[in-house]
Amino acid sequence: MDGARVVVIGGGITGCSVALHLVKAGLTDVLVLEKGELTSGSTSHAVGLVTMFNPSPTMMQFRRYSIELYKELGVFDAVGSLRLASSPEQFAELQRGVSRAKGIGLEVELLSAKEARKLMPMASSQSLYGAVYVPGDGFLDPHIVTHAVAKAGEALGTRFRTGVRVTGIELSPDRAVTHVVTDVGRIESELVVNAAGIWAPRVAEMVGAFVPSTPIDHQHVALKAVPGSELPRDMPCFRDPDNLVYGKSEHGGVVFGGYEPDPAARWVDGVPWDHSARSLPPDYERFEQLMRGAIRRFPFLEGAEVVKLVCHPDAVTPDANPLLGPMPGIRGFWMAAGLSLNGFGGAGGIGRAIAEWMIEGDTDVDMTPYRAWRFGRNYRDRAYAAECAREAYKYYYFLRYPFDQDELGRPRRISALHTRLQDLGCVFGVKNGWERSDYFEPGKTWRMAGADQQGFGWSKPPWFERVGAEHAAFRERVGIIDLSSFGKIEVSGTGAVSLMERVADNRIDRPAGSIVYTQFLNRRGGIVADVTVTRLEPSRFRVVTGAGYVDGDLGWLRSNAREEDGPVDLRDATEELSVIGLWGPRARDVLGTVSIDDVSNESFPFLTARAIEIAGAPVFAQRITYVGELGWELYVDPMWAVQVWDRLMVAGRPHGIAAGGYRVLDSLRIEKGYRYFGTDITPSDTPFDAGLGFCIDLEKGDFVGRDALLLGRDDRSRPRIRTVVVGDEEYVTIYGGEAVHAEGRVVARLRSCAYGYTVRRNVAFAYLPPEMGPGTRVHVEVFGRLVPAEVSNEVLYDPERTRVAA
Repeated sequence: MDGARVVVIGGGITGCSVALHLVKAGLTDVLVLEKGELTSGSTSHAVGLVTMFNPSPTMMQFRRYSIELYKELGVFDAVGSLRLASSPEQFAELQRGVSRAKGIGLEVELLSAKEARKLMPMASSQSLYGAVYVPGDGFLDPHIVTHAVAKAGEALGTRFRTGVRVTGIELSPDRAVTHVVTDVGRIESELVVNAAGIWAPRVAEMVGAFVPSTPIDHQHVALKAVPGSELPRDMPCFRDPDNLVYGKSEHGGVVFGGYEPDPAARWVDGVPWDHSARSLPPDYERFEQLMRGAIRRFPFLEGAEVVKLVCHPDAVTPDANPLLGPMPGIRGFWMAAGLSLNGFGGAGGIGRAIAEWMIEGDTDVDMTPYRAWRFGRNYRDRAYAAECAREAYKYYYFLRYPFDQDELGRPRRISALHTRLQDLGCVFGVKNGWERSDYFEPGKTWRMAGADQQGFGWSKPPWFERVGAEHAAFRERVGIIDLSSFGKIEVSGTGAVSLMERVADNRIDRPAGSIVYTQFLNRRGGIVADVTVTRLEPSRFRVVTGAGYVDGDLGWLRSNAREEDGPVDLRDATEELSVIGLWGPRARDVLGTVSIDDVSNESFPFLTARAIEIAGAPVFAQRITYVGELGWELYVDPMWAVQVWDRLMVAGRPHGIAAGGYRVLDSLRIEKGYRYFGTDITPSDTPFDAGLGFCIDLEKGDFVGRDALLLGRDDRSRPRIRTVVVGDEEYVTIYGGEAVHAEGRVVARLRSCAYGYTVRRNVAFAYLPPEMGPGTRVHVEVFGRLVPAEVSNEVLYDPERTRVAA
């Protein structure tokens, strides 16, 4: 077969979109391979509803562009859509969603129940509380749209080969793509895009890569028109999350599907190659609850005749986000798969972003939640990954509150201190499989948190006062917390210094025992990681990151390693060390009681690290804080962790020591102005925007993103992060993402937020126009009402850092 510079594997909507945007960007030597016919995978079974409404700013951009693309091709019916609320709780979620949508630039309309029925009179008024109306939404024919996108690409030079199955991918000795092997011959190529849908994990295995994506059964039904109740073709599409269904009119009848609360996963070990466009045997018993939901909203459907019930598998990842981008360590191999129910909605924007990423080396949208390499060893257990995918599917419609925790597949990873936390009445949350303390209920039996917020809804959390007590311990006495889930990456070898200096914006080449707070940047100067780096030895570093980002950051380091650096060993060392956080004004008194080492400020200053002993146990102590108080992170072999914890607890009793969980960290750090990666700082934000200019060392030499920072450092027009206090001292139910209003218009959205128990205010961060400094009055849209707020000083607690450096 002929060669091609780029081979796209998969002829569904995603593969065709990637190919179109590659050739539109000028990379014309593109070949699409499809083992069946175009649209013969999951694409062929889609119902075809597309909405722009999504809480993710990135996915909203993808969807908005997708609709623009389909309209440009003349294959989109913009009939609008209604997202219905069939409960007061869901209506509150719609109010919250409208505020978030405004905050990311999408104008949507919140309708009363009466207004919604004017647009959809056949809907029952029973238990109808209102709706969100998006006039630009609509539906499409999956077959027609995919072929239209393919034809547009073909007109610009894309080649298509159907009936050709990929059987292997050849790599050079330095792990670069050289050939794609098919059942009809080899194809020379330097770039491969894996857009193989439900087969994507099997294609990834061909190059030794791993991506978790599980086929989850999805069902939809076509019902004939009911005489006297025929539905007009231009009726808005509908989504009714409380009843778990969505649909559209078709030939006077209706096509609808939904999301079952107990979905079925299949082919966990890999999808058979011979599965193609055929549907699977439907499960009428499982679908019955969706049918009941549709009838509750549209009672006339009870007499409708079924044309066909279709069952087909969709690829769903453990976090319901797509798998996008290059795979580190395999040059030329890219992912555009695992769409997780974002197929036609996401495909247009995803194709454009992948093309930009491949050609320009980066993209201007935040791809952090979608990086294909974000899942680590924990998800190599396919059964566990499938349980996570099932839960992600379940909550695609079912109301999941912001504080709810995953329930399936637990417990998966526990720290060496797990039993000690249990003894203290821990309520465990979960992150990247780790059981972690959310908060404590002293005197009660430990438990795993789940859908707890279903019990208290949108009101003040029942644990509010308890977290306040934990907050007081860290601020006034001394608190202790198990931080073992921290991601820990070991970087060693003669090339370690060169690599670390290249990826970090701060100077890393400092004496052994130094701790550096730094960011990793992309070429545009956007923040892709927020980490601390400790120099353990001249050629050995430890990078500490969040539990959910360790695999993403490890992949970033691998992708930036260069042969000229010299040998570098990169590995995830997370499970090799337990970590205990000890913070508070009495922390030195406690540590000094259990260690013979000098822990005075003169001997052990802030941002230094060294080995000490605690009751005979070897401990590596790092003087750093995420709560704004004196204290240490104590790294210890898991075999010693319980002994060290116990000694600290005994020594801390005279000082009122108390254990805290991750809920209290948000409260403590936000008062200090400490950012949270993925929310407050993203690839769309530069360190200058985020108030982290103090981390940048432009004089140290070249590093990734330096040129962009030099160009942008004097730009005074970009929004800057500000601290905003919302409402008064009473708790306000803000969760992040809410629209910020000023002078009659939306100027921003809240990023992270928490209640600051010391300052007794609701505190949030937002990127505001540069002229909106401290003292500026604004409003935050909270469940449909405008709550007064004010831009405050950046740091609300101990701005002079006297307590941290005590």
